[in-house]
Amino acid sequence: MNPARGTLRGFPDPAALAQAGAEFLCERAESSTGPFVVALSGGSTPKPLYQLLALEPFRARLPWDRIHWVLGDERFVKWSDPASNFGMICGAFLSHVPAPSANIHPVPTEDVTLEEAAQRYEDMLKELYGAETLSADRPLLSVNFLGLGEDGHTASLLPGQPALQERERWVVPVSHGRAEPRITLTYRALESTRYTVFLVTGAKKAAILDKVLSGDTETPAGRLHPAGELVWFADQEAAGGWAK
Repeated sequence: MNPARGTLRGFPDPAALAQAGAEFLCERAESSTGPFVVALSGGSTPKPLYQLLALEPFRARLPWDRIHWVLGDERFVKWSDPASNFGMICGAFLSHVPAPSANIHPVPTEDVTLEEAAQRYEDMLKELYGAETLSADRPLLSVNFLGLGEDGHTASLLPGQPALQERERWVVPVSHGRAEPRITLTYRALESTRYTVFLVTGAKKAAILDKVLSGDTETPAGRLHPAGELVWFADQEAAGGWAK
């Protein structure tokens, strides 16, 4: 079966998925020229992939001086908090690789309000992009790694929240829908990408992945229409019947 949108790549287990994801990133970074912007997602699914980036052969292959690391979303907690996406990402690989500090762009979460954090992150993205307006022929993100929640959310675009309707701003605060407030890139920013890669593992994700791959347009993930190539990386448990 073929997904309604994008291409599905199935893997026997999360380890194989992580290996393929790291290879996917390296191949595209190696073949690129100029700045290369990677949006990272939080959660447990991408962590093994991130850990591989700090190990050979991937560590030696990545052009660290050209890659900029941004976040697709963040919880409004200190970076030292176990719930912090940035904290997890640093522990998994960014603290162990020769990435220039100027190329690492966390969401500010201390000494700012939730709204200020979102505005500052949007300002940073615009400075990184070099313009106030996104151009269809020049994506903001080179590779965008995304997860898929059991409720169909991706990044912190949560069901029923106002962020789903935002089409002007690049980054918005998300004050409801979860235990902790969050900051998320909007569809406008998330769709401005050359390669979008959903990483999905586990049997608990099988039902929602089947729904989205079948063409759902109601869930937050189903409403995402990236400008570039869309690829679904799923292990056998998540892919279910799609793996046949």
